Amino acid sequence: MTAPTAESARASLEAVRTEIAKAVVGQDPAVTGLVVALLCRGHVLLEGVPGVAKTLLVRALASTLRLETKRVQFTPDLMPGDVTGSLVYDARTAEFSFQPGPVFTNLLLADEINRTPPKTQASLLEAMEERQVSVDGVPRPLPEPFLVAATQNPVEYEGTYPLPEAQLDRFLLKLLLPLPARDDEIRVLTRHAEGFNPRDLDAAGVRPVAGPADLDAARAAVAGVTVAPEIIGYVVDLCRATRASPSLTLGVSPRGATALLATSRAWAWLTGRDYVTPDDVKALALPTLRHRVQLRPEAEMEGVTTDSVITSILSHLPVPR
Repeated sequence: MTAPTAESARASLEAVRTEIAKAVVGQDPAVTGLVVALLCRGHVLLEGVPGVAKTLLVRALASTLRLETKRVQFTPDLMPGDVTGSLVYDARTAEFSFQPGPVFTNLLLADEINRTPPKTQASLLEAMEERQVSVDGVPRPLPEPFLVAATQNPVEYEGTYPLPEAQLDRFLLKLLLPLPARDDEIRVLTRHAEGFNPRDLDAAGVRPVAGPADLDAARAAVAGVTVAPEIIGYVVDLCRATRASPSLTLGVSPRGATALLATSRAWAWLTGRDYVTPDDVKALALPTLRHRVQLRPEAEMEGVTTDSVITSILSHLPVPR
């Protein structure tokens, strides 16, 4: 079988977004963000109130890309071994054998990740960073591709354990899933009235249109996207400006700057260019950086948001020409 070209891979990923739209209405930025994360080998934090199709979005993405997906409901009593897997004693052989956990998949949906204690949250750190799980000192590689899509509810904080900054920084993107516009909500209800079943994507007409080979070709093409020195300087200046902002106690780390460069290259390639422009950086700045900064309490009390701070910095930062 002939390996996909960069052009055919781009067309396939465009088709992925079209297919997902058959099941998920009005969340196009989140769909694009997930595709960008796959291209950059990163992970995604999905934030939205219940019922905005976070789970359906991940399932539809996996279906269109022919990838395996598993879902873990994070609860206060969930243990690290429930995620990563553990050693199980086999009475027949009188030996311990490793029983893989749900993390051994392509797309892991970590549902309501902030409802489980830090010990269990931290069980994902090695998987996200090293793409392996170590149990009893033995590292076990995870499948490729591998993406963690973690969800959290932005309005209910009782009984939750907010992710620490070090773990938030491991997520490439934080995508916000808003409530749909009126026309989109009418489309959602119309589909349900016509018999749409979110558990049966085949009946909804969602079909596989790409695969791991397309992702490999696309990643290789993204690695060839040109970044001018002026653009690198623009990214660095943006991230350094967050560290000097009077509204923030924590600015973007060098890892965040690297992430913004990577997502900008992926977005440039998806839009059909082999070079990055300042507009690419601006387009990915909010989802890439919003979870990597921390507001001062007094700014938060005044209604300032991380998005508004980053947007203000972008509006005042000189743009390279």
